[in-house]
Amino acid sequence: MTTRTFVLVHGAWHDGQAWRRVRPLLEARGHRVRTPSLTGHGEKAHLLGPDVGLSTHVDDVVALVLAEDLTDVVLVGHSYAGMVISGVAARIPDRVALLVFLDAMVPADGESALDVMPVTQTMIDAAATSEHPWRIPPLPERPAPWGLFGVTDPDDLAWLCATLGDESVRCFLEPVHLGPRDAEAVPRAHVHCVDPSSPTRRPGVPDGERVRELVSGHDAMVIAPVELTELLLELSGAR
Repeated sequence: MTTRTFVLVHGAWHDGQAWRRVRPLLEARGHRVRTPSLTGHGEKAHLLGPDVGLSTHVDDVVALVLAEDLTDVVLVGHSYAGMVISGVAARIPDRVALLVFLDAMVPADGESALDVMPVTQTMIDAAATSEHPWRIPPLPERPAPWGLFGVTDPDDLAWLCATLGDESVRCFLEPVHLGPRDAEAVPRAHVHCVDPSSPTRRPGVPDGERVRELVSGHDAMVIAPVELTELLLELSGAR
C-alpha cells in the first residue's frame, strides 16, 4: 500500500468537522490526513469579516501545506472548495500530487464562484437587503428527499446545522488566478454525487480527467463516508 497525505478542504458554510467520518477511515489505512477549517469557520469563525474571500482561503491551505512541509498532497475540495484547491495548485503545484473535485466547482482562470454557478447571485442579492449585506447565511433545509446539502437523517441534520456558519460574499465574487502553466500539470479527478431522487450531470470536465459517480447527496462525506473513502483511495492510487 502507498501511504498518502490527504488535505480535505470543506465547502462554503461548513468547517473542518465535515470530514469527521472520512478522516478516521483514511487514517486507519495508514494515511496522513489534514482537515483545516477555513477562515471564518469552525475554530476560526470569529475571523469572519467582509474582507474574507477566496484568496484568504487559498492562503489558509497554502500556509498549512508549507508550515507542515507537506509534499505529494492529495488535495480534495468539496463544492466551493473546488475554487480553493484550484488556487492552491496554482500557487504550489510542486507540492500537489492530485486534485480531487468532490461535487465541486471547477473554474477556469479568472472565474469566480458566481461565474461557475450563476444561481449564487440569488443569495448575494438577498444578502444585499439584509442587516449585514456582506454575509450569506447557510442554505435552508428543504423537504425530503433534498434535506440540507442532501443530508436527511435527523441526527445528522441536527449535527450539521450546529456546525454551519455564514459565508462572506467576497468568497463568491473574488476570481481565482490559476497562474503559471505548471499548475496545469497537476493531475485532476472528479467525484460527482448522484442522488437517485435528483440526478445531476456536470459538463465541462476536460478529456482525460477521471470521473467517478457516487450515489449520494451533496455532502457525501456525511452521507456516504465509507464509499467516498474508497473512491479517494482508488483515485489516489493508495490501494
